[in-house]
Amino acid sequence: MTFKTFFQSDAAARLYEQVMDYIQVRIERGEWKEHEKLPSVRRLSEELGVHRLTVFRAYQELKNKDKIYVKDKSGYYVQPANGQKDREPADDPVYGSWLQADNLARIHAIQVDYQFSKSLIDPALLPNRFWAELMANMFREYPRLPGTYSTVQGDAELREELAAHFSNTGLFHLTADELLITSGGQQAIDVTARTLIRPGDRVLVERPAYGPAMEIFRRQGARLLTADIRPDGYDMERIEQCMRTEKPRLFYINPTFHNPTGFTVPAAQRKLLPELAERYGCVILEDDSTYDIHFGYKTPPPVFTYATTGHVIYIRSYSKYVAPGLRIAAVACRGDHMPGLLAAKSLADNGSPLLNQKLFLQYFRSPRMQQHLEKLCTALQLRKETMERCLADSGWTWHSPAGGLNLWVQLPRQVDMRRFLQAALAQSVSFIPGHVFDPLASAENPHIRLSYPFANEGQIREGMQRLLTVYDSIY
Repeated sequence: MTFKTFFQSDAAARLYEQVMDYIQVRIERGEWKEHEKLPSVRRLSEELGVHRLTVFRAYQELKNKDKIYVKDKSGYYVQPANGQKDREPADDPVYGSWLQADNLARIHAIQVDYQFSKSLIDPALLPNRFWAELMANMFREYPRLPGTYSTVQGDAELREELAAHFSNTGLFHLTADELLITSGGQQAIDVTARTLIRPGDRVLVERPAYGPAMEIFRRQGARLLTADIRPDGYDMERIEQCMRTEKPRLFYINPTFHNPTGFTVPAAQRKLLPELAERYGCVILEDDSTYDIHFGYKTPPPVFTYATTGHVIYIRSYSKYVAPGLRIAAVACRGDHMPGLLAAKSLADNGSPLLNQKLFLQYFRSPRMQQHLEKLCTALQLRKETMERCLADSGWTWHSPAGGLNLWVQLPRQVDMRRFLQAALAQSVSFIPGHVFDPLASAENPHIRLSYPFANEGQIREGMQRLLTVYDSIY
């Protein structure tokens, strides 16, 4: 049996599904036996003449279906019929989770007392009682709302309100027709990727970068290129050279209170980026998930502000700090991108829930939102400063962010990050290893991300003491 035979006999199936079928048939025929190591991703991709990402996705899907299993630093193996596999400590879904493709979500799922891995707001800081009042008012104003779908593009009232807000605050001018409402920022990234990226396209990302975004691009078959982000922004010469020689289809950026570093790209670079994008035919995807979370700092205008053509697509998410349960984000774009975005959004969910959009609209119109943001920024600044005081004598280093939700901390020496994470979790403390955010997947990344908004000040003090004690006991 050859893969070419499979390809011809099942041309309607997606390529990774054909690879899955090919692997399963060889297992069923006994060509690959129980607990036998399967070919590496690179080797099988060369044998089948497909991209490595296609084989990787096939292996991941088969792993999820319990057809194969993984051994850390060893590879993929055939799962026996009874489901029993040879386990290693790093195979444990808790302690080995950060090594997997969906590691961020898995670490978030671990229940701990001192939560420094979640870049989410403590629910106690959100206006929960006010939401109940808004809900009652909303049903009086829109009594038939639960029986109504939203349009694919999103509620017209909400889009009009957001467009007016962007104009009134002087950020940029656009119409409601140039906005798309999505179910959170991550869906906005996914919809944009499905619209613009084809297998083999190059995508430029910051280093470090938001992990789920990188996975979205990879699953579209993109080849990732990197540009370091630093406290003073980007190396603009490196970015221009990359755009000129590599011709990336997309440049994904998070220039304001960057996740995970907290860095903010200066206005001078923001003005230049759209010019470079237009000159070299690249689309910039600007992810602005914490624009309003600043600590007495005048946030520079978005890159989108300086775009006069359709070479910048802007994502403003309100999920993290207004109402995480509503999952509201807006995608702003000019030019001819909207029809493609609408087609991708329609296939994703045929429109975000109208109930969520109308409830958010009530809050967005209320003066309570601005009051909430002011109080929230003060509370988060106190938590950030508490964490920084705890680290003051640690020997660890970081750039103090002027906003956002995270500290990007460099450890003073190279560490076995998996061992450190295991030991911290054993003390009910969580964090995210820097490896998770590294597009080059360098195991030698000496950074960790510590998020301060989910824990209160007392929890931060106790949790940081535990974390530092764990580190000192190992190193």
